[in-house]
Amino acid sequence: MLYLAAKALLSGVIIAIASEVSRRWPGAGALIVSLPLVSLLAMIWLWRDTQDPERLALHAGATFWYVLPSLPMFLLLPRLLRGGMGFWPALALGCVLTVALYGLLVLATPRFGIRL
Repeated sequence: MLYLAAKALLSGVIIAIASEVSRRWPGAGALIVSLPLVSLLAMIWLWRDTQDPERLALHAGATFWYVLPSLPMFLLLPRLLRGGMGFWPALALGCVLTVALYGLLVLATPRFGIRL
């Protein structure tokens, strides 16, 4: 239980730091959140828990593919906000787009022999 709490605390600290940095320097905050820190931590935790190279390889490969459908949201959101849309509706549309693209990814990748 202590191990789980430590993992959650460390992950939360990274998010809090990124949030605080973003309040003063949006570009620096964006750089922090764009780093694959959460993915790296997840891989470290997974390795520590399993020491299974195949499981870690599958995890890392799937992470790559799952990142791709999330990227268009980061283009849509600023466009909608700059166009006058409110934050919550813009965020909701970005999330809907991302979920739709995740669905397409899950349907398309097996046709190309990609295992998620």
